[in-house]
Amino acid sequence: MLRPTATGSPALSSIGGVSTPDTAPATPSDPAADAPIRVGIVGYGLAGRVFHAPFLEASPEYRIALVSTSDPDRAALVRERHPGADVVASADALFARSAELDMVVIASPASAHLQQGLQALDAHLAVVMDKPFVATVDEALMLIERAEALGVAFSVFQNRRLDGDFLTVRALIESGRLGDVHRFESTFERWGGPVRDRWQDRETPADAAGISYDLGSHLIDQALQLFGPVVDFASELATVRDGSASDDDAFYSLLHESGVQSHITVSRVAALAGPRFRVLGTAGAYAVHGLDPQEPLLKAGASPTDPGFGEASESDWGTLVESTGDPAGERIPTERGRYADFYAAMADAVRGRGPVPVEPRDSLETVRIVELAHRRSAGDED
Repeated sequence: MLRPTATGSPALSSIGGVSTPDTAPATPSDPAADAPIRVGIVGYGLAGRVFHAPFLEASPEYRIALVSTSDPDRAALVRERHPGADVVASADALFARSAELDMVVIASPASAHLQQGLQALDAHLAVVMDKPFVATVDEALMLIERAEALGVAFSVFQNRRLDGDFLTVRALIESGRLGDVHRFESTFERWGGPVRDRWQDRETPADAAGISYDLGSHLIDQALQLFGPVVDFASELATVRDGSASDDDAFYSLLHESGVQSHITVSRVAALAGPRFRVLGTAGAYAVHGLDPQEPLLKAGASPTDPGFGEASESDWGTLVESTGDPAGERIPTERGRYADFYAAMADAVRGRGPVPVEPRDSLETVRIVELAHRRSAGDED
């Protein structure tokens, strides 16, 4: 895959792909071998509360030691759900106690990611950074190069690689039952309603806000994982809702070096969603509707250790139609979603037993595409 230059220019050449670390695993933050990894969580909104804390709480590898939030209601919730954790009012207050930590999860609005990421790395803390990663290639490179220079484990939370429907698509492609894939359609559409007082609606693409940085970061990353580097792309970005400061509807057409064409659609203004995936190959096609169940389960208060967590119902299974088979197709069981695998791999990385679960240079390539799409949309030259 393309290794970005130090200038961090977002100009398109060959973008993305599956990274393999070139170096040995990062130096661990040195928690005692038999002691849980002490974690600080920056931010206890949707990301910190729903997507990170439940997996940390459920794993014996971790202990949530500190959480920063300035919201009194969220602070009370932290004390209720994580009674062993101290609550502090700001990220700065959390970093002032960095000696009490081995790892930090940065689950704050993306506009704060660069500063907070550098603070964590300079404190020699392992870092999990929620997506959107950052807004620009230059910012991504600053974080990546600082982590590499310090030998600190640093990963981006691309958890949608562990959606059950995506794992099913990957397994079908690898099985050969689709033949040679020529088109990959990936759609993540929601009805978001009117603009609300939240950072995703208030802030601009310069702060990594908007649907492209939010859901687009997941879907583009998935396409790069499946089909490798992108050599060209087109994009359409729109701001549909009154008062929104960023795009809330977007389409990307990615041409991969492998020859596959990926069509990515993300929206907050879709009252009727299309198929989550439709994959066309020379020997067949596969389509599946609906969304991975892990997010709604977590929002409802489920634990990752609950029986059946992450399993899709049979009614949500997709359909495979093969050129030599039944025209009605075959229902394909959806693999169980496995977000917990991210934190299992991250524990190994922090302890020096393996690579990080997501190479940040993979996420950099997604940033490269989205940043350039916004520049083009604003009329800037490539």
